[in-house]
Amino acid sequence: MQETILHSWQDEAWPIIKSSKPLPMGEGVIEETAFNTIEIDKVFEAVNNASTTVGQAVLYRSLCQPLSDIKAIKAKQEAVEELRKNQKLKEQLEQAVQSAATNEKNLHLLLFGEFLGSFTQARGKNEIEGYGYKQYKSGVGFIQEFVAQVQAAEKPKGKYLKEIFNKVKSFSESRYFSLMEGPVYFVEGKITTKQERGDSRFPIPVIFKPQIFKPVLLASIFGLLWLISMFSPVSIAPSLRSVAVFFGPLLLLYFPIVGGYDRDNCIIPLRNLYKQAEPVGELLDALGQLDELMSFMKFANHFAHNTTLPILEEAKHHRINLTSAVNPVLGKDNPAYVGNDFVLDDDKLVLLTGPNSGGKTAFCKTVTQIQVLAQIGGYVPAKAATLTVADKVFYQVPEISHLDDGEGRFGTELKRTKDIFMATTAKSLVALDELSEGTTFEEKMEASSNVLNGFYRKGNSTILITHNHQLVDQFANKGTGVPKQVEFAKDAPTYRLIPGISRVSHADRVAKKIGFSKEDIDSYFDNHSDASK
Repeated sequence: MQETILHSWQDEAWPIIKSSKPLPMGEGVIEETAFNTIEIDKVFEAVNNASTTVGQAVLYRSLCQPLSDIKAIKAKQEAVEELRKNQKLKEQLEQAVQSAATNEKNLHLLLFGEFLGSFTQARGKNEIEGYGYKQYKSGVGFIQEFVAQVQAAEKPKGKYLKEIFNKVKSFSESRYFSLMEGPVYFVEGKITTKQERGDSRFPIPVIFKPQIFKPVLLASIFGLLWLISMFSPVSIAPSLRSVAVFFGPLLLLYFPIVGGYDRDNCIIPLRNLYKQAEPVGELLDALGQLDELMSFMKFANHFAHNTTLPILEEAKHHRINLTSAVNPVLGKDNPAYVGNDFVLDDDKLVLLTGPNSGGKTAFCKTVTQIQVLAQIGGYVPAKAATLTVADKVFYQVPEISHLDDGEGRFGTELKRTKDIFMATTAKSLVALDELSEGTTFEEKMEASSNVLNGFYRKGNSTILITHNHQLVDQFANKGTGVPKQVEFAKDAPTYRLIPGISRVSHADRVAKKIGFSKEDIDSYFDNHSDASK
């Protein structure tokens, strides 16, 4: 079972958006290395349009842990479609989310706020001054308002939205909601609701209500004073001034005694109970899930290019078919960004060549990022998209800074490639940025050929970025790989993907661009004659 966002905040001093982590290799769709290489953090920043903290946290969790169940993904897609078609329901839930976004800090303060003491003024967003009555009422009021708004909304038809509504309904029937409604009874160190206590009169409970003025207690105090004045051996009734002088200081103690008791023995225990309660976590997840759906639609409305809900297909091995696919990060605010078509069907292996800075890496990230976005149930940046659900998505790049066991660059990369290979199935998507670096050309050819043959035999979709056109020739000639290249026109990249094999590196063009060509080196020595000696 997926942990709730509230549970992920348990050890935090204050709620944070990026509290979720990718699962270890073999347990989730993407693991940490692929997560970082695919740049999911940047994808999140590009697609995030959620209004609440918990909504953003839910969206981030979805990207960290994409779904692998096609039925679950389709259910989220259907929820998006239902909201798009049912304007009344959409407006009702939007209002609930926007209201939550405005008042969410009230709940955060109740659950995570730091009590300062009775007479200290709060200066930070996470500080609670006084006895906490205001914060308690506003915090539980936030929950009560959200529950009421959802329950008043039109009932949805789709499975995913029904599940969200059921979470809200289940919470409204829980003891935690009864505690928030009050009254709350404290009996022998136990917290109980009115329903749980029933008709029992003994033992006599402490009844908590979030207010400093307690009529019963005040009446009892004044009743006691009256009894003292009536039965005192010395008549004090006529001397009202003396009574005031005597009892005035005692009445001043009422506030710190009562307020301090409520804070330490009622409010803090209740907030700790709410913070750890699974039903409260499920309720907040329901809010986050609604906000996430709204975020999907806002992304589609505001993205600079076409977006679509991808068609999900069942197949024995991974497939993907994209029309005018755009990178969600680079194309967000760039209407001129060049979209590309891409098909990986029965071919299973695409070998991508081209000069540096031609867009090879950006395109591979586009494909993997779109795959992840598709598996969180939202829109993808493409004119059309049809794909299968990947059980794993990997992206390997050379990591020169991570050398293990004295094996050098070649051994380190090969270990990583082996780990990926062993974890993949026919339903996986793998992107490899160069293979077998750090060795001789002959060894590189042999090792790369063996690795690619292995992935091909596994049956998953594999994209290889390479400058080794001899390797591409080998697989193209066997008919086991589709060669693609990034297009250049007039010595400049067009960022379009076209058939074929690039046999030039344009290394000199790049060297000139960064000021380190042969001419630049010669010029350096001409201007620094001493350096050549």
